[in-house]
Amino acid sequence: MPQNVIQVCEIFNVWGIDFMGPFPSSRGNRYILVAVDYLSKWVEAKALPTNDARVVVKFLKSLFARFGTPRAIISDRGTYFCNDKFAKVMSKYGVTHRLATAYHPQTSGQVEVLNRGSKHILERTVGENRASWSEKLEDALWAFRTAYKTPIGCIPYKLVYGKSCHLPIELEHKAYWALKHVNFDLKTMSDHRKLQLNELNELRDQAYENCLIYKEKTKKLHDSKFKNRIFNVGDRVLLFNSRLKIFSRKLKTRWSGPFTITKVFPYGTVELSQPDGPNFKVNGHCVKHYFGREVPQLVVLNLQTLPMDK
Repeated sequence: MPQNVIQVCEIFNVWGIDFMGPFPSSRGNRYILVAVDYLSKWVEAKALPTNDARVVVKFLKSLFARFGTPRAIISDRGTYFCNDKFAKVMSKYGVTHRLATAYHPQTSGQVEVLNRGSKHILERTVGENRASWSEKLEDALWAFRTAYKTPIGCIPYKLVYGKSCHLPIELEHKAYWALKHVNFDLKTMSDHRKLQLNELNELRDQAYENCLIYKEKTKKLHDSKFKNRIFNVGDRVLLFNSRLKIFSRKLKTRWSGPFTITKVFPYGTVELSQPDGPNFKVNGHCVKHYFGREVPQLVVLNLQTLPMDK
């Protein structure tokens, strides 16, 4: 099925959130709650001792106070995001909560990519002392915010603040362009800053266009690798479980089922029914048609009722 991109209109309009962990305990913290803005790629994260609804609500209130109320928040279907406390906060601030499709983590791909990058940076900065990862979290965030992002064509720091970020190493080695801005007089610096702020909206519009172009390229690449399967209500399908941990691939398959399709949605999602449980939704990429036959039930004969040969 063709890929469907998430449309983002303005900076800090759509956030994706997710938990990382559990990690080895560091100052009592074992989890990292991560939030990433879908347009600017700006990252916020906090080390936490637990992954429950209470810490999520507290984190979101702090996020809204700093960056304003967004239009939507995208998360997976974890219990720490799908609960009454979370729903009340979303209703209070008028924020739409969008859930990722089951068995399809690509829906919240921004956060998934960030999680992989965060783990990589933390591994490099922590070294042998794994228990100090919470102290190095701010350094990892600094690296993300000042790194060039291909989808937007610039660094998140510049897209948020409208100016380049002066790294400590540049001032230490007296880089010319960094010292030039530091040595401006008050009036010249004021005029220069006004010019930067006037260019900020143009910079964000350009980043939005770059993001759309990048998404279109990735969509074409994605669609070229997948067959366009057509599903109808009543079709029997097999479900691919990417989370299945297999000891030996020869002993067990990742495809489970068959299931029956009860509803087909317009953007590639299908609803499946199971004999001993409620219906659930999955992305069309995770299912394929089932062409087998029903397995006949095994009939066990009762030896006591069989006639005896004389």
